[in-house]
Amino acid sequence: MSQKYIIGLDYGTLSGRALVVRASDGAEMGTDVHDYPHAVMDRTLDAADGQKLPPDFALQSPADYIETLEHIVPGALKDAGVDPADVVGIGLDFTSATVLACRSDSTPLCLSEEFANEPHAWVKLWKHHGAQDQADRIVKLAQVRREPWLARYGGILSAEMLMPKVLETLEWAPRVYDAADVFVDALDWLTWTLTGTLTFAAGDSGYKRMFQDGKYPSKEFLRNLNPEFEDVFETKMNAPVLPLGARVGGLTAEWAARLGLPEGIAVASGNIDAHVTAAAVQAVEDGQMTAIMGTSACYIVPGPELKEVPGMFGVVDGGVVDGSWGFEAGQTAVGDIFAWFIDNCVPQSYLDQAARRGISVHDLLTEKCRDQEVGAHGLIGLDWHNGNRSVLADANLSGLMVGQTLTTTPEDQYRALLESTAFGARTIIESFRQAGVAINELVVAGGLTKNGFLMQLLCDICRVPLSLGLTTQPGARGSAVFGAVAADVYPDVKAAAAAMGAKEEGVYQVDEERAGQYDELYREYQILHDYFGRGANPVMHRLKEIRRAAHIRAEKKRGPLLRRAGDHSEDAYLND
Repeated sequence: MSQKYIIGLDYGTLSGRALVVRASDGAEMGTDVHDYPHAVMDRTLDAADGQKLPPDFALQSPADYIETLEHIVPGALKDAGVDPADVVGIGLDFTSATVLACRSDSTPLCLSEEFANEPHAWVKLWKHHGAQDQADRIVKLAQVRREPWLARYGGILSAEMLMPKVLETLEWAPRVYDAADVFVDALDWLTWTLTGTLTFAAGDSGYKRMFQDGKYPSKEFLRNLNPEFEDVFETKMNAPVLPLGARVGGLTAEWAARLGLPEGIAVASGNIDAHVTAAAVQAVEDGQMTAIMGTSACYIVPGPELKEVPGMFGVVDGGVVDGSWGFEAGQTAVGDIFAWFIDNCVPQSYLDQAARRGISVHDLLTEKCRDQEVGAHGLIGLDWHNGNRSVLADANLSGLMVGQTLTTTPEDQYRALLESTAFGARTIIESFRQAGVAINELVVAGGLTKNGFLMQLLCDICRVPLSLGLTTQPGARGSAVFGAVAADVYPDVKAAAAAMGAKEEGVYQVDEERAGQYDELYREYQILHDYFGRGANPVMHRLKEIRRAAHIRAEKKRGPLLRRAGDHSEDAYLND
């Protein structure tokens, strides 16, 4: 009797990967990865005319996603050496709140000649923060109107969400807004592309598109935001919402031929890249928090009942697994901060030393700092180099390090940045616990699990035992779990995760002595967190405004800038 296989697709920030998974036990048979040719366009529109982009933009090209798909699926099949005829399903995930403006046939507007040079027509990546003004207005109006759905997002709203990004498009590029038949998150765009059927995934819809209790924010609310925004969900996002693990449709003949797969195999409803990891590492029971730690970090935990957690990124009924409420929080930059530090702040002598020894600079810095006594470097950092997602949800915050002296070394600063990440995670965990959401175990997955020193820091600072996911491809393997449910290999996600997921329990245990020492540093972190993050000193906001003003002055000398339609005031430029 032949084995059944599932293909898991995992679309990240810089690349996409495919994994062929054996459905019976989750064995990873073969994989392939492909980098996006245009990566993240945050300075210039490289996929079009190369024009300079305003601050806080982060765009991508959907053509990169298609090129990646056609590369990774045949590559993974070849690597696995399995018969494509034995593949019965596809599951996929994508970076969440990555938004496309499309025609009714799924063609992205940016791929047409008419809109090729319009930045707002391109894919707005999850870390596009150009819509902070719109997010702030949405929250203020919801507070005034006492909209009940706002509590599902911790009483705040990130600029990363779909609704602020679409409102930003309406107000800054109305021609794009009018031409778009559909605004869709990338995970739903990809299932639409593969099957020819437009649907919206329940998890992503709840977390990123404000779909709660079977409905979107009211037309009256939307009209008060902007009269032209009243019908946005009704006219530009009108499609059925499917639960996680549901079958969107069968793979079309065209895509079956292009990928070398059987026509008609099941394509599962898409999922958020971080969320699928919970299934991959067997963390789908209440109280098990999954920490997906890579360039950024996402924290997911199921709970038995609805709780309103201040500062959470979202809570959705069935958002992780049916039968539980799925709570989400996150940090917008983790590995990105460490990479920034090495790229910009480490002297050449360290780079040379690492090269001579044949190790990474990350490993060298970890080696140099790991035996320090807790607090010996005299530093505290705030992990806000790309803004704060939870619990402040403020894209205008920025990084900070306090305590530097003329004797401070690169390894001192590197360790302080590692610790700041763990302090940020503890802030999130304590927010959940104070609201009555139990967290009994932290199951960590992602590239940063390779740094054992960081994992022990996380365990000690957060005071939670750490388990490790055993998959090298948590996103793709988790996607395969949902693909197996869509293909009727398993009856539900919990059964599929039990068979196809894997973790090693209790790898890191809390060292009470170090944990007590870190408690003292964490109190200092909390003071800085609230002083700069809760309005006592909005200097970070003011610095961003000054930077935008300087950008406007420089760009005005070069030619016209993007600005809100019909608004030619200086304020319109400063919000660019």
